[in-house]
Amino acid sequence: MSLNRRDALRVLSQGAAGTATLAACGTAQASAKNRPIAPDRDAVGMLYDATICTGCKACVSACTSANGLVPDTVLSNGLWQMPQDLNAQTKNIIKLARGEDTAETSYVKRQCMHCLEPACVSGCPFGALMKRGTDGVVTWDADRCIGCRYCEVACPFEVPKFEWANFNPRIVKCELCSHRLADGGQPACTEVCPTHAVIFGTRSDLLAEAKARIERSPGRYFEDRVYGEKDGGGTQVLYLSGLPFANLGLPTLGEESVAAYGSKVHSVVYKWLALPLTLYVFLTAIIKRRFDSHEDHAQNKAKQTGLPSQL
Repeated sequence: MSLNRRDALRVLSQGAAGTATLAACGTAQASAKNRPIAPDRDAVGMLYDATICTGCKACVSACTSANGLVPDTVLSNGLWQMPQDLNAQTKNIIKLARGEDTAETSYVKRQCMHCLEPACVSGCPFGALMKRGTDGVVTWDADRCIGCRYCEVACPFEVPKFEWANFNPRIVKCELCSHRLADGGQPACTEVCPTHAVIFGTRSDLLAEAKARIERSPGRYFEDRVYGEKDGGGTQVLYLSGLPFANLGLPTLGEESVAAYGSKVHSVVYKWLALPLTLYVFLTAIIKRRFDSHEDHAQNKAKQTGLPSQL
């Protein structure tokens, strides 16, 4: 059972019974959304190889144009696009990373990772964030969003951003240019990259390509593994790097996803929350029944004595 924003407000307005219903719905939704998602062969994604990125930022401009975003020119006094990080105007960014030896540098591309088991989807109480079954892209639905920003808190990569400046704010994040995918195209960032530092394809093909590069170039990559293959349960955006992944700002995660871990916490919370809510509804029903009985008794007595039931 799923709830949208209008349904939630209606249910909450019904009081104790509505609260219990909402909790039950939340339990069902949490259970369904936190179920592990098996990587589909048709799941698409990107492979970013930091060792061949020149930092030209063509992908940043292309992303802004393709998604109808207003360029972030605050730091340049309105002259050129110069975002510091992902924000309400920026879904994709190139940043400079440094190694243990600060003279050693690397560029890093940041955008939504499109996790196999997304924490943002698990954390969204009304299903505004969804993982598509066709290609695995994590999308956002404005009609279901209540602006709680739980997705911002849940995401281990700190990707979703909230439009604080707008009257009707949105959650802003990369959706792999889903409108372009629908027309048979590819994300704008992968299309314009002059060195092919970021490429588009199915996750299975990209993973095979990444491992082939590691095998072909021993010593080129700091860690002979692909970030995102298993990190955080696996992601559809994969990374290769000449620096430690931690230096690129990628969090150190285990193989269990945040969503899977969260589902364990949710099950405990909902389990213990259900008991007091049920008790509350039960006691409210008893009190109402006794009050109605008292009123009936008072009215019958008034009829017998000819006195009003209330003074």
